[in-house]
Amino acid sequence: MTRWVARLLAANIVMFALGYAMPEIPALLAFRPRYVLQQPWTAFTYMFLHAGPWHLFFNMLSLYFFGPRVEERLGSPRFIVLYMLSGLGGALLSFLTPNVIIVGASGATFGVFLAYAMFWPHDRILIWGILPVEARVLVLLTTLYSLWGGTGSVGGSVAHWAHLGGYAAAYLYLRWVDARSDRQKFRKRMEDATFGKRSPIVSAGAPDFDAIKRDGLHALTLEELDRLRAKVTAQGADALTPDERAFLHRMQLR
Repeated sequence: MTRWVARLLAANIVMFALGYAMPEIPALLAFRPRYVLQQPWTAFTYMFLHAGPWHLFFNMLSLYFFGPRVEERLGSPRFIVLYMLSGLGGALLSFLTPNVIIVGASGATFGVFLAYAMFWPHDRILIWGILPVEARVLVLLTTLYSLWGGTGSVGGSVAHWAHLGGYAAAYLYLRWVDARSDRQKFRKRMEDATFGKRSPIVSAGAPDFDAIKRDGLHALTLEELDRLRAKVTAQGADALTPDERAFLHRMQLR
């Protein structure tokens, strides 16, 4: 059991018990999209309420199975951000059905499961304990079912759009984390190539950017070249640091 998974399990169970003891709590904390301006906190609090024991059980079971591994992979700070953003994404997409009352951690737990499927797409999940389905296939099936249900093709009181909102928010957040991580790794490679080492002797004159072949360069490398060109245009070649000149020298030699 990881830190935030344990805390979320406890928080949901405690809120469920309080809701039974004090019925006014669900009425105050449930999410009604059409009343979000009057009760903005409900876009957050709704994900800690549940309509019944089975609703709570299945959401917590999903969190228990998939959450710890995802939290270990992402780290606790990013995991709790993923969980909360997925729940908020569920609230946001629920505006497609503005007159409903929404409770449950499904949007948040769907986001956790999407992260699991993105990290381990070929892991097999046993549906009802007997039917093995790969995680990536289960995401596809539940997405299609939620789209079908969201259009009113199936009955029941399931918040299908909240499920899809959880998927969408989790996907966007994980893509952002990947992009930020790639940028940090690129900067670290640039630092490792120059910092702490003697920079090569390069011309103190203006660099010839047109002589640098841009074909095949990584997008982040191209972004750095464009930044340095703009710096030279605005401030002159003397504004370049030794490490920036070393970087341009390497680019000219490739």
